[in-house]
Amino acid sequence: MPQFSYRARDAQGGLVEGVLDCPDRGVAIRQIEQLRYIPVRIEPVGAPKPVARSSDASAPAAVALSTQRLRVPHAQLLIFTEQLGHLLQAGMTLDEGLSVLEKRLKQPRVQQMTRALHQALIDGRSFSQALRDFPRVFPAIYVNLVAAGEASGALPEILSRLVQHLMQAKNLRDRVQQALIYPAFLAIAGAGLITIFITFMVPQLTQFMSQNGGSLPLPTRILLSVHHLITTYWWLGLLLVVGAGAGLRAFVRTDEGRTTWDRFRLIVPGYGRVIRHRYYAQFSRTLGTLMENGIPLLKSIDLVAEIAGNRYLEIKMAEVRRNVIDGATLSAALAEQQLFPELFTDMMAVGEQTGHFAQTMQTIADVYERELDRTVQLISSLIPPLIIMLIAVIVGFVVYSILSAVFEMTHSLQMRPH
Repeated sequence: MPQFSYRARDAQGGLVEGVLDCPDRGVAIRQIEQLRYIPVRIEPVGAPKPVARSSDASAPAAVALSTQRLRVPHAQLLIFTEQLGHLLQAGMTLDEGLSVLEKRLKQPRVQQMTRALHQALIDGRSFSQALRDFPRVFPAIYVNLVAAGEASGALPEILSRLVQHLMQAKNLRDRVQQALIYPAFLAIAGAGLITIFITFMVPQLTQFMSQNGGSLPLPTRILLSVHHLITTYWWLGLLLVVGAGAGLRAFVRTDEGRTTWDRFRLIVPGYGRVIRHRYYAQFSRTLGTLMENGIPLLKSIDLVAEIAGNRYLEIKMAEVRRNVIDGATLSAALAEQQLFPELFTDMMAVGEQTGHFAQTMQTIADVYERELDRTVQLISSLIPPLIIMLIAVIVGFVVYSILSAVFEMTHSLQMRPH
């Protein structure tokens, strides 16, 4: 009977090797899974072993540097995760699945990433350890969930849940961006229209006034002063904008400045509400996913603090973590910091008391995603009318200034003696 040598990971993540007498590879895979191992590599006894691809002694350092800098679009990461999960559920080993994806996925950076992950498995590293070589591709939550899947022997199921998590995060981000595209376009178009109006219309008015003489009304003088400022001192305005931007960037780079700026973003009317509700939804969805897959609570708190992208929230979550270590429940610790609404912490407390914490967090995420949708729709429906009104006021003032000057000159001409 044929023999197959295998390399697998046990429930603690340790490397296990052995030989099985099986009629084919499929039977070998099933026997390894019955032992609650995760197959890494299976090959017939006597088959040639792969040779590591390296050209010189400096190659490993160069590869490590390239993996640290490699970036992959979110959509490509989603495809990679989804297809790898499908291959594992179909009975392939992780080694075979990565080999197939290396040939199937044509995007150059994804191929480079898959090739490096495959080689790491051949070298005896775990999949989660290999993922850590790509910090700009795989976030910490992704790596920790994969590690939990390796330890529990449920990696295909973990990848399926990761696909759902990535899709939900992408849909949430896309909804916010799409709702703000039209107001942003309208604001840019309005600013361009006003600039063209003042830059090209006012000079013609000035030339006409200089030819006919006469005193100008106050609105016209204000308009001419604005035109003079724009055409003469535009460089000063540009310099102020660049200087303010550079100063703000330098301020934000400091720890205190970053904390102050991130806290200010949370209280800006409208914009701050969107940021807060988006974080509520992300926090709930991510925490529920982590707890559902066996990640310890303290580790989960660290991970949900990282996804905030807000230094002020990270500091507050560190205080929450300390309170949980001291024996407080997570809902009580969050309520003490006043980071979340009372409805949020009350629903979380119910989940803690009933023992259905993960499911409750998913329910909370649904609630605040709907609330975020309503907030974004309300803001996106209010911004266009406000921009249109502002443009109408400015254009109306320009037209009134021109017409008042024309009427004034017409009146002065009528009063002159023939």
